[in-house]
Amino acid sequence: MDRVRVSVLDQSPIPEGLSGIDALRNTIDLARTAERLGFHRYWVAEHHGGPMLAGAAPEVLIGPIASATHEIRVGSGGVMLPHYSPLKVAEAFSILAGLFPDRIDLGIGRAAGTDPLTTFALQRDRRQASPDDFPQQLAELLAYLDDEMPPDHPFARLAGTLPGRPAAPEPWLLGSSPQSAIWAAELGIAYAFADFIFPQGAEIAADYRRRHAAEHAGHAPRTAVAVWAICAESDEEAQYLASSSRMSMRLLRQGQLIPVPPPEKALEYLRSIGQPTDHGFTEGRRGIIGSPARVAAGLHEVADSYGADEVIVVTITHEHEARRRSYELIAEAIGLEPRETAAAAGSLSA
Repeated sequence: MDRVRVSVLDQSPIPEGLSGIDALRNTIDLARTAERLGFHRYWVAEHHGGPMLAGAAPEVLIGPIASATHEIRVGSGGVMLPHYSPLKVAEAFSILAGLFPDRIDLGIGRAAGTDPLTTFALQRDRRQASPDDFPQQLAELLAYLDDEMPPDHPFARLAGTLPGRPAAPEPWLLGSSPQSAIWAAELGIAYAFADFIFPQGAEIAADYRRRHAAEHAGHAPRTAVAVWAICAESDEEAQYLASSSRMSMRLLRQGQLIPVPPPEKALEYLRSIGQPTDHGFTEGRRGIIGSPARVAAGLHEVADSYGADEVIVVTITHEHEARRRSYELIAEAIGLEPRETAAAAGSLSA
């Protein structure tokens, strides 16, 4: 893709009949594949309390992924900050940045990544629901990372104590709403929009760039768009593979969480409820599904509509081999330059 970087967002899907351990091992394998294929960065997501996605702790997964690879950037897509102390997140990602210099991204999100009951279970203090103070949390986190805590802040002395200095992660704000774009622009940080959640975000991304340019003339805004895509040798095969996600997402909207089903089971379910099995994705969602030429054209179109510097591809299939093959076909179709990496896994670097 001309002048547009292409990356991977991995939600560590758990196929029906397998376990979370299998899903996490697949994540490591896919990260190695993504690096070899030439993808720019590899992000892992945060979801809790369900049987479909194993990625509950990106701060834990990032280290093994970075150690198993050599050059590809690795990060969170994202850390759901309302669950955590900003200092704890700053310390964890400072350590990762120190161990893997110039490779670690800290993508920050506001969503819970789960249902209300699990959100409450994640709290340390359960006497009442946590306050909605995300802007204050985000400002505190960035102040730790930048060592720019206001001198009158009660935690001012802690900013200089991050263990990974002078290395630091690259911060991104993740979002799917107008408010997230405003915050990212005000703070002058990179912005990743979740088109796979809300596929009408092009104007929101444009608003981010306008606001950023007005408030931070010294450096350019950076926009990424995360897109759901499944690629196969033919349109028909891709639609067949996509049926697993269609069933999972439809049941999720009804409050039913399941492992990723095999396509045959998913097709039977979709037919039983009168849903199409050969086009579209699911209500309110966009999926770029088809042959390499079709998917490449779709990714170009989304990148152009968002004015994005980068496209981050999310893919879920029942079979890990099909997911890996999807990324291989996408890399070839959009002309990524493969990396020549050493056969052995990367080691911790100083």
